[in-house]
Amino acid sequence: MEQGASDSGWRGSQEGWLEAAHELLLLSGVDSVKILPLAKRLGLSRTSFYWFFKDREELLDTLVARWRDKNTGNLVKQSEAYAESLAEAMLNVFDCWLNKDLFDSQLEFAIRSWALQSAEIKVEVELADKARMEALGRMFVRFGYDEAAADVRARTTYLVQIGYISMQSTEDVALRMKRIPEYIAIYTGQNPQQRELDRFYARHGYKGE
Repeated sequence: MEQGASDSGWRGSQEGWLEAAHELLLLSGVDSVKILPLAKRLGLSRTSFYWFFKDREELLDTLVARWRDKNTGNLVKQSEAYAESLAEAMLNVFDCWLNKDLFDSQLEFAIRSWALQSAEIKVEVELADKARMEALGRMFVRFGYDEAAADVRARTTYLVQIGYISMQSTEDVALRMKRIPEYIAIYTGQNPQQRELDRFYARHGYKGE
């Protein structure tokens, strides 16, 4: 018997169903995101789902929209954020790689895995990649690079990070922070100033060695 089919008529919330779908997508992939398993996970009746979503496809579309708005939207915003130098602008972008509230790497991996079996999601990923690299390219142009050089540097910056995500690579926080100044120098051609690094480290609660 399904739990939660209470006489009070409590049906959960749209956000609750969406969070449960998000969790299942990360844990087991898109094939696991189905209405009955979600209902059991939430302790709700299966019919409660239909108060918030027309069908499973609408739920999946909402998950994709969440990914698009969060990961692409925040990366673009970070690339456009105020910075006194290109190195500082790149550190703003690097906030995405360290702050899950800005960029969800696990969700990124799940969506990219989903794209391997869905032509529609593959198109979504391709559009996201294009928008993100174009945003990074504009950032480089803003700081004086011509469009050809900006494009190559943007691609280098972005594709390395996607490689980290696709390989599910993990690093000790201290080691990653130690490497960041060199990454910035390679990507931008500039060495970050210590004050820029200090502000970046402070944002992420890192005190250094």
